[in-house]
Amino acid sequence: MHQVKKISDETNLKGKYVLLRSSLNVPVEDGKVVNQFRIVRAIPTIKHLLDQGARVILIGHIGRDPKETLKPVADVLAESFPVKWAGLIKGDVVDRMRLELKDGEILMLENLRSDERETKNDSTFAAELASMADVYVDDAFDAAHRAHTSMVGIPPLLPSYVGINFCMEYEELKHTLKPEHPSLFILGGAKFETKMPLVEKFLNSYDHIFIGGALANDFFKAKGLEVGKSLVSEIDLSDSDLLKNEKIIIPVDVVVEGPNGKRTIAPNEVEVDEIILDAGPETIKLLSLYTRGAKTILWNGPLGNYEDGFEGGTVALAKLVAESGAYSVVGGGDTVAAIESLGLSGQFGFMSTGGGAMLEFLEHGTLVAIDALKAGVHK
Repeated sequence: MHQVKKISDETNLKGKYVLLRSSLNVPVEDGKVVNQFRIVRAIPTIKHLLDQGARVILIGHIGRDPKETLKPVADVLAESFPVKWAGLIKGDVVDRMRLELKDGEILMLENLRSDERETKNDSTFAAELASMADVYVDDAFDAAHRAHTSMVGIPPLLPSYVGINFCMEYEELKHTLKPEHPSLFILGGAKFETKMPLVEKFLNSYDHIFIGGALANDFFKAKGLEVGKSLVSEIDLSDSDLLKNEKIIIPVDVVVEGPNGKRTIAPNEVEVDEIILDAGPETIKLLSLYTRGAKTILWNGPLGNYEDGFEGGTVALAKLVAESGAYSVVGGGDTVAAIESLGLSGQFGFMSTGGGAMLEFLEHGTLVAIDALKAGVHK
């Protein structure tokens, strides 16, 4: 990202208002943050700015509901930094708090998506946000694939920089585009229609691709197998060359649920009233043959319906990858959650804060936010 200025190189920030867009979209239950992974990754940039005496205006989004609040995140950050919680995005209260902000302090604004203009890349909203600061820093890799106001609307209006976490994401993911061999790409989750171009691209650079999660159901269906009530994509793979490609691996056993309860069976034994919800132990055994000798493992997305308790396949795979000795890069909320729940974070090469952003970067080699930073820094 040589065309984009790095905030880590900038030391002339004392007294300057810095608008910092961070990855603050974390899970919250009963008003408390239950996983701090993204907050921890946001800290190096925050610390650098405060050490330089900047006056930080911290912005971000949380959840899908515009009514969700960043207050629990502010509470976590306030344990380590001088954080003033605005509770709003704009208005007289925010203006006053901004003027009262001292060097080395943070003013944290409310969930950007509580203003409907954030997701519309609204130029008026961009101008309102930009008017609060002298400098803009983008450290929110997880949202960098979205053409939202805070990601692409602000760089043309202010001297713009990339944050420490964002920069690290870019460099680490760039390495995976030219893997050391033997290499294994593990792709889970759903919506094969959005992931097919990525699979086709990586067949050229990776030795094997394992297709898991709901994506595997599309392969079973295309092979003429019964998938019952399982989640499938809007794409028909029955005439696809992917079915015959020897580099592609799919599950050899699955965990299903239906009138017969929960059972582990071969893919050709699924009944019409059952739903496939995870990969089984034989699939994990098969995968161990590929993880054991791998030099590079890239993994995005769970092997099952992780959020509803079908985590066996994902957890078992996390242990395999951790033990493999390969350089491993992983992303996707459920994948990272599984690794963290096992306390295995230290045994992975890199864990991305992005899910969709990671996949889009791997496919295209850039993201809309990166393009905006490149275009904006010269103005």
